[in-house]
Amino acid sequence: MRLAEMLRVDHAGELAAVQIYRGQRAVLGAGGGRQEIDAQLEHMEAQEARHLARFDTLLTQSRVRPTLLAPVWRAAAFALGAGTALLGERSAHACTDAVESVIEAHYADQIAELQDRDPTLAAELSGFRDDELAHRQEAVDAGAREAMGGALLAAVIKAGCRAAIKISERL
Repeated sequence: MRLAEMLRVDHAGELAAVQIYRGQRAVLGAGGGRQEIDAQLEHMEAQEARHLARFDTLLTQSRVRPTLLAPVWRAAAFALGAGTALLGERSAHACTDAVESVIEAHYADQIAELQDRDPTLAAELSGFRDDELAHRQEAVDAGAREAMGGALLAAVIKAGCRAAIKISERL
């Protein structure tokens, strides 16, 4: 039961991450002179897509259904990405910083829980966590914490992520 919850929520999170970066790229990649941020977002999106593909496989192998709210999370995440990008590059990076801080802690808890029971999955999640930490650091280096209203934005995004995690575990 707990493994099903973990896989379901992790799949939902990676699905959302892909959509956040797609939303940000739809806004920031559209403007001229933004090749650097577009390349950065494209790289992070590709890593999240790789994580998502792995969770697709794990869900199938474990006969676990994805969250029933996948269409909602997909739309909400794209809107979050596009909305923060409309506020500017620093706000887009603040979004990444906030999301990845929640996800990093979430993965750390799962890794600790699985370490003895399923060390192979724990190691795989550890690799994904490393990618998330790298995304967060890239965002911080790019000015995430200098975004106007960044503290409030981060608090709202973190609360939303935590709520989505709890909901996706069950539904």
